[in-house]
Amino acid sequence: MDGILNLNKPAGRTSFSLVALVRKLSRERRVGHAGTLDSTASGVLPVCLGKATRIVEFLMDAGKTYRTRIKLGTATDTYDAAGKVIQQGDASGIDRRQVEATLEEFRGQITQTPPMYSALKHQGRRLYQLARQGVTVERPSRPATIYNIELEDFELPIVTLKVDCAKGTYIRSLAHDLGQRLGCSGHVGSLVRLSYGPFSLEDAVSLPQLEEAFADGSWQELIYPIDSVLADWPSLVVAEEQAEVIRHGGSLAADEISGVKGQGRCRAYNQQGGLVAILQYDEAGRRWQPEKVFA
Repeated sequence: MDGILNLNKPAGRTSFSLVALVRKLSRERRVGHAGTLDSTASGVLPVCLGKATRIVEFLMDAGKTYRTRIKLGTATDTYDAAGKVIQQGDASGIDRRQVEATLEEFRGQITQTPPMYSALKHQGRRLYQLARQGVTVERPSRPATIYNIELEDFELPIVTLKVDCAKGTYIRSLAHDLGQRLGCSGHVGSLVRLSYGPFSLEDAVSLPQLEEAFADGSWQELIYPIDSVLADWPSLVVAEEQAEVIRHGGSLAADEISGVKGQGRCRAYNQQGGLVAILQYDEAGRRWQPEKVFA
């Protein structure tokens, strides 16, 4: 089975443990997820099976939406509720208008310092591995993009935010930085991923639902097709002889194809509607090269 499961990861489970569960239940060796969620977080976790694992890199580029409850007045070493308190402040004087004004500083292109408790690597080792040994290293700031940030609820010491962002954005760093800007410290109290690209929490499958579907044999009905994450890309239909060329790694001249501009990537389908390949345009040679073949 090749496709994608939209899982609702519960808090307290790691993303890797859900991949292991799906691999065990489906008996499919090739299983992977896109966009790791912290073990304390919950929400949308796309899990790819079979040939769908080959499009994880494209799914990683998709936008995400989160809801987070930030607790003001306390900072932790992990930037969330699972960590050790490292700083305390007084949030009693913070008002809603002050929070909304400060949030303006986080809209658009920003820079963030990743938490020590993250999966980024330093000299070949994960930062969280170093952090657990009490080692702290310098982390270079990274660009991040927040499309929109909305204050949904204000009830001190908790502020609830809804955040639309691009890949590489750390909500835990956002919570920490917000607390620092407000002068009172802060950390993530809870975090839910509401959407990831085309997948939403409303349509996500819980673990009990997933296990029931495997038990009664209906689990394949939960699978989204591989190209569901590529729906915004241009597409074309190729003749059978062209599909055969692509399957063997051959390219197609731009003048052989109509309906798509000669740039970027596109989806190629056969006459029966099956996804044949992802093609990438070679401007120098004016040809469409197969980047990933699925047939």
